[in-house]
Amino acid sequence: MTAPLTRAEKTRRTRRRMLDAAARLFVEHGWTGATVEDIARAAEVGVQTVYFTFGTKRALLGEVLDTAIAGDADPAATLDRPWAREVVAEPDPAAQLARQAAGARRVLERAAPLLEVVRTAATAEPELAALWRTNLEQRHTVQLHFAHALTAKAALAAKVGETALTAKAAKSGKPIESGRPDETGGPLRDGHDARSAADIMFTVLGPETYGLLVTTQGWSPDRWERWAADLLTRQLLP
Repeated sequence: MTAPLTRAEKTRRTRRRMLDAAARLFVEHGWTGATVEDIARAAEVGVQTVYFTFGTKRALLGEVLDTAIAGDADPAATLDRPWAREVVAEPDPAAQLARQAAGARRVLERAAPLLEVVRTAATAEPELAALWRTNLEQRHTVQLHFAHALTAKAALAAKVGETALTAKAAKSGKPIESGRPDETGGPLRDGHDARSAADIMFTVLGPETYGLLVTTQGWSPDRWERWAADLLTRQLLP
């Protein structure tokens, strides 16, 4: 015999139904077209239940977006999640960029349609403009953290390479040739520092770029992931 649901479990399931209904209706009808009444009807709850649970329609969309980005209801920040920790811990710079592209793909497969809802509505809705600005700032903060990790790894790789080159020159008795960026240049291509590298990551791995290629042009998410990793490698690594 199945045990009856606890009140906490019933509450959790009801909240989940409201979030799922809201996510579907926001994507299908946009911010204005998806009414609280429609969301309540789809979730099989009363309108007042939606307001009691989330407070406002804007707060509901914010939680829907946070849940889509995270992939679950855990409030842990992006940088505290296992995939982000693995990005930072990855010792190889090129492999780190591949992990970033893979992580971004997983997030965007879930969240890109909702992010587009927020972006398009932000031009006319001050509440959503603030939500969009917050999302932009959070995404750039994550990429800046990754960029600092990448810069440190690339600098270490360059130092190891320079040491090996010096040892080779000493053994052969020939001087080191100057002006060879593949052997003696800075840690990132074209003199990028962590902030400008983060700007590139932010652009390449953003929902705008993903939406143009996957949603508009019909690329598969797998193709986009491979393209993004390759582009980041070509743009940032010497």
